[in-house]
Amino acid sequence: MSARGSRSRSWVNPSFHVTMTHKNARTEPSVDRVCPSPSQSEIRLQSMKNRRVIVEHYGGPEVLHLVEEDLPSPGPRQARVKVLAADISFSDVNVRRGRYPGGPRPPLTPGYAIVGVVDLLGSGAAGPAPGQAVAALTFYGGYSQYIVVNAEALVPIDKQVDPAETVCLVLGYMAAIQMLRRVAQVASGARILVHGAAGGVGTAFLELGRIHGLQVFGTASKSKHGLVMRLGATPIDYKTQDFVRRTLQLTKGTGVDAAFDPIGASHLQQTERAVRRGGTVVGYGFYEASNRGANVALDVVSQYLRMALWSLPPLRKHTAFYDIRATHKRHPGWFREDLTSLVDLLAAGRLQPVIAARIALDDVVKAHQMLERAEVQGKLILIPN
Repeated sequence: MSARGSRSRSWVNPSFHVTMTHKNARTEPSVDRVCPSPSQSEIRLQSMKNRRVIVEHYGGPEVLHLVEEDLPSPGPRQARVKVLAADISFSDVNVRRGRYPGGPRPPLTPGYAIVGVVDLLGSGAAGPAPGQAVAALTFYGGYSQYIVVNAEALVPIDKQVDPAETVCLVLGYMAAIQMLRRVAQVASGARILVHGAAGGVGTAFLELGRIHGLQVFGTASKSKHGLVMRLGATPIDYKTQDFVRRTLQLTKGTGVDAAFDPIGASHLQQTERAVRRGGTVVGYGFYEASNRGANVALDVVSQYLRMALWSLPPLRKHTAFYDIRATHKRHPGWFREDLTSLVDLLAAGRLQPVIAARIALDDVVKAHQMLERAEVQGKLILIPN
């Protein structure tokens, strides 16, 4: 398997300056110089509670429970963030099921990405000040009213942008832009195939593809074709059509320049056939293995092995398996650069994330049920506060 390095290409504008103001918290004057009384704000914080979703054991949506507890306290170099919006993704479903390679063991709180406001800094924390709007890839823990994270992991954002729209960028659009720009290095005018085109990552691919002049073909069920076309792509009904044959028809037998497959297993083998010789195949998930209860780790290994073979003669296709966790760990600077640029596009009105629904903490079970039934067009966003 091979993943090529980044080329300099004008995908997004890297220059985006944050401008916002915040007020310092006021405290009441002390009436006792020896033992000062706490301020009203301190009393309020001491009495506040935190509500979060917890999974005590792996299972279906019904294992998601709400708990109430004391506010978490940030440790050294940490920050406590009041969560305004959290991403709800199929990765969270797999974490809950216990089918996410390297995922945490119960008890756990799902939640891959958040947008919020810095509430309190721990000692020695170097990062955004209290009151600053921020975003972060948390991987776990986002289904909560308050979360403690490493302060250096927070990316300042414009407080004027919608938190629900912004959190769509942190995971879905981040994955899409990095696969297009840094992995496949797709040039303007290229033809690409996107699976799950009406989902969270899929709609991100479609919007970014339209902005950057790509010809996009997207697989989706018939009921979601209106959304796919509205976002500028050509829909392919994967339920009633052979997507490989249809893609080859649309490209006059040539195949696409790049394809992006979150499904894995045998589906990835079909996807390879829709890509031209010398094109790029990017896998980034294991939906098929997860849904049938198969060994997900084995599926990922098999994807690596297949891709290694496709990179050899006579196919000579460029291949890669994209994992946002590994990419974020190896290249943290990419995340900051790409997220800042995406927020710039959002603030300018050039991105309009498709939000299927804004979900309260109390309705998180219903949200996971909708994801498992593939009923969602766009993104479900959790609004904890």
